[in-house]
Amino acid sequence: MTIDQAIQLVRKAVKFTGTIDQKHIDLTTLPAEQRPEVEKALAVLGLAVKAGTMTKDDMFHRLHLDF
Repeated sequence: MTIDQAIQLVRKAVKFTGTIDQKHIDLTTLPAEQRPEVEKALAVLGLAVKAGTMTKDDMFHRLHLDF
């Protein structure tokens, strides 16, 4: 799985928190059969940050978690 594919999968789980104007990753909003794939995508992104392929800020920006 590439970083771009991982970003697209994880982006499906990005939701607003509700009362405050902030986003987060919520795997409970996904169907159960999609969760393992999204968890793998999160692992790919975590390894990319750890390896220095991308920064944490870049990952948050690409996931639309910053605003």
